[in-house]
Order: sequence, then C-alpha cells, then structure tokens
Amino acid sequence: MSESIKAIAIHLPQFHPIPENDKWWGKGFTEWTNVSKAKPLFKGHYQPHLPADLGFYDLRLEESRIAQEQLAKANGIHGFCYYHYWFNGKRILEKPVEAKLKNDKEDLPFMLCWANENWTRVWDGGENDVLLNQDYSLEDDANHIKELITYFKDSRYIKVNGKPVFIIYRPKLFPDMRATAALWREIVKEHGFPDMYLGFAGRFDDHPNVSESIFDFAFDFQPRFDKRPLPYGYTRFKNYYNLYLKKLGFPYKDFSKPIYDYGDFAKLQQEIPFMPNTYPSITPGWDNTARRKVNYFLLHNSTPEKYGEWLSHIVDNYPWNENPESFLFINAWNEWAEGNHLEPCSKWGDKYLSTTKEVLRGTRKVD
Repeated sequence: MSESIKAIAIHLPQFHPIPENDKWWGKGFTEWTNVSKAKPLFKGHYQPHLPADLGFYDLRLEESRIAQEQLAKANGIHGFCYYHYWFNGKRILEKPVEAKLKNDKEDLPFMLCWANENWTRVWDGGENDVLLNQDYSLEDDANHIKELITYFKDSRYIKVNGKPVFIIYRPKLFPDMRATAALWREIVKEHGFPDMYLGFAGRFDDHPNVSESIFDFAFDFQPRFDKRPLPYGYTRFKNYYNLYLKKLGFPYKDFSKPIYDYGDFAKLQQEIPFMPNTYPSITPGWDNTARRKVNYFLLHNSTPEKYGEWLSHIVDNYPWNENPESFLFINAWNEWAEGNHLEPCSKWGDKYLSTTKEVLRGTRKVD
C-alpha cells in the first residue's frame, strides 16, 4: 500500500520580504530573521535550526522554488499544501504560488490551506495587537472562492474525483461554516467542477467528527497539543521537590515546562486510534522557541529514527482504503522557525527526507 500513499508536505511561503512585514517587524524581515536569531535554552537544546542544501533561499526566485520541488519529488513527496492568506480581498505572501501558476517548470502537485486566523504580533492567532483582522461575511466568502477558481483549474492543483481540495485551518472561527461551505460548493459547481473536496486541519479545539454535510474530510494536524506526555524532566524535578525542598518548607511549585521528549510524544500519538474521515499526519519535530520566548512548545530529542518509527506506524496501520484518497500530511516542509522541517538542516542533513522516502517505498531498515 505504501507505494500509493500521497505524502503532502505543508509549505510556508514566508521566505521573501513583503511591505507588511517590513512595516511590522523591520526592513527585510522574512522567516529567516527569527531562525537566525534563535539560541539554545539549555544544554543539548538543538538551536538554531540552520538550512543545509537549499541555504537561506528567497522564494521570489524561480531557482529556489524549483530546487524545493526537485528535492521533494526525489524523496517521495507527492505535493505541497501551501498556506494561503486572505483578509477580505487582501492577499499576503501570495507571490510564490502566483509565480508557480505562470511557470510550467514547477510541476509538483499542490493544494491550498487557508490560514484563516488573525495576524497578530504575538504569533499565536490571539486577539491582542491584531495586525490583520479576519472579518467574515458570505459576500467575502463568494469573492474569495471566485478568486481561487484560477488555482483550482490549474492542471497541477490536487483534485479528488475531479473535485479541487481546499482546507480550512480553523473552521470554528467562522460565524456559519455550514452556510459558507454550501455557498462555496455552489460557486465551484457553477465553474464546471463536480464539487469541492473540502477539509480542515483537525486540531485540539476542532474535533474531526464534523458533519459530513459541511466537510468531506479532516487531517489530524500534528503536533496535537491536547495529547502530550509528561513534560521532559517532570518526574526528576517532582522527586527532587518531594525529597528535599518540601522538607525545608518550600511551597509547592510546578516545575514542569512546555518541553517534551519527541519519542514519548510520538509513542503517545501512536496509541490514539485513527479517526473516521480523517487523514493521518506527522511532524518531524517542533520547537517554536525561535519565534516565542514564552508560551512556546518544544519537542526535544527528535531524531530521524524516531520520526521513521512513527511514520512506519502510520503507513502500516492506517486504514488507507476507507477514504477516496491516500493523503498523508507532513507538518512541515519548511517551518524553520517552528523547528519542523523536512528540508535538510546543518545537524541532520537530508536524513528526515531520506527516511520519508525509505518508509514510503518500504525500504527502511530497522536495527
């Protein structure tokens, strides 16, 4: 079955300057700005994450985009799922995908995921210090989907039984998701498609069991922040408190930090049953301390071997025949400032990519 699995790597387009980021974060800001400033928080902490083979690329350049696609294809990636940004007609970070539409050399299949959160100064989609606000309306929904018809009609755009795939990141932010979905389906049909294949990123606050009359599928967005093991070092610190500090009269303190062992996290995910109408997902790692100094989430000690074990579990156990497609979402291709990237890095080289290829092709050797 592994040879028919379609691995979809989530792609972040924020690797080129735009006027808005120049204004908000400083002239020339890109995702590399955060990446290059990162520092380790403790001994053994892998930071900064620095690129290897592709270097500090600029996605305005055709050479950079083609190099990404060639690397992906050579390692078993079927397509990219680009984050898409729309704020009531205002587009952000659209240049890489717009350039792809005009360039036949960029032939990797692709789909879009609308990252429909507010843009804020705190990087977490919260409501404080909003830079760009999402203001929902059916009129805007109609304008939005009409704008995307050009993408959907592209021969490289990923479709399921002729239906273009479109993913919503946070459906619960919509005032009436059912009405929006119905309107979108109507417009898409008017433009010659049998329907759309509408999905969403199943997250901790958006459970995948959504009525099929709204969505056709979800994917199990990883990392799942609601399913986490005990923090790294929790037991040691707790025992230290009980043995020593408590006797000295110290008040109880929570020694836990948002630092988790990647292997423990991966094993926990493997114990969770697969959900119906939900495609599986995996992350090669997660460490957003390059972006956040507080409220970060860190999966420590990720290795290509541990990633390969988790990926093998999915490939071997997911019920691939229950859905109309065989998508496997990987988060992410290039989220460098969140420490989750398949692209080669200075520490591991291309090991995460080669492990992906080996698992998908059934050639991975286990010691």
